Amino acid sequence: MAINHLDPPTGQIADNVVGFARTLRATGLPVGPGAVIDALNALRLIDIGKRADVFTTLESVFVTRRDHALIFAQVFDLFFRAAEEWKSMLDSVALPVQARKSPPPAARRVHEALAQPATAGEGEVSDEREIRLSVSDREVLQKKDFAQMSAAEIAEVTQVIAKMRLPQAELRTRRTRPDHRGLRLDLRRTLRGSLRTGGDIVDIHRLGLVDKPAPIVALLDISGSMSEYTRLFLHFLHAITDARKRVSVFLFGTRLTNVTRALRTRDPDEALAACSSAVEDWAGGTRIATSLHSFNKLWGRRVLAQGAIVLLITDGLEREADSRLAFEMDRLHRSCRRLIWLNPLLRYDGFEPKAQGIKLMLPHVDEFRPVHNLSSIKGLMAALSPAPVPRRRDLLRPAA
Repeated sequence: MAINHLDPPTGQIADNVVGFARTLRATGLPVGPGAVIDALNALRLIDIGKRADVFTTLESVFVTRRDHALIFAQVFDLFFRAAEEWKSMLDSVALPVQARKSPPPAARRVHEALAQPATAGEGEVSDEREIRLSVSDREVLQKKDFAQMSAAEIAEVTQVIAKMRLPQAELRTRRTRPDHRGLRLDLRRTLRGSLRTGGDIVDIHRLGLVDKPAPIVALLDISGSMSEYTRLFLHFLHAITDARKRVSVFLFGTRLTNVTRALRTRDPDEALAACSSAVEDWAGGTRIATSLHSFNKLWGRRVLAQGAIVLLITDGLEREADSRLAFEMDRLHRSCRRLIWLNPLLRYDGFEPKAQGIKLMLPHVDEFRPVHNLSSIKGLMAALSPAPVPRRRDLLRPAA
């Protein structure tokens, strides 16, 4: 069947595909005008009366990454649902709690995208309104406590955190690589190059030291008083994991759980859903000493090598605060490069370390910082990104 690429597609099918593409774009999928045209041309070659063929055709055009397949399937199921199915869904009686199924990881994002207006005029008005109100709204969100935010504000903060990119805080290693600015002579490459000139050394090759990003290990408290802060901080860790491959994340309440592999999922909703399903004691009690003992014994040598930076996110309210807690904190401090304690209780101006657990932990940390709003997270990013290590020739230069 010949396809005329010059004639613009029209009709109800074209309108539905364009609206479907806009919804996919609102959920985060990279769908452009070229993909819409390809989808319309592909639909001319199949029987649009078969739902499975339409699904497979549109999926092959719009889905370019494996982690986008789940979102595509949810949007397709809701967007192309028949009118009688919508009516039956609205008129149906709510199921009991035991019969309800947990929504898919990206269900909230899909429903928000379908609820947005699809017309161009409304989109332009909303963009102008967003430009006028973004400055004042963002200034308020920068300093507002995570625990006091509404659902809409938490969704907006989550989007801001997802766009954060942590600069690479690199550590100097002993490994070398070819570098024309290096201070070490690469004798092997220099002698090999001299063979081309009959033994005369014309080009002198040098070696430079290799810099690698410092590993980051996060220990997050998931007790009842820390659940809101931990959930949003997981979004931050998911955002920096895309740029940094050496990020290890552990959750602890009454026990320690390694969620590093679950957090590496590309989609943030799927990553947090995998973390929640892997933990059995979310929003429960707190046993910091027991959890730190498990980490030091089972994971310390695996993830704390090569100058790792440890982020300890907890309020320090330990039930059984004794000398064992101080011993495990001292062992953790000696095993890492830097130990940064992030405590949401620092949001209070008159905070004093009166709790016994805080008194035992505080002497064994390098930095004590708050973690209750966007400003504190940006301050943490500045602390994790120190100035680059100066070269030796820069150190030998006289000061101006």
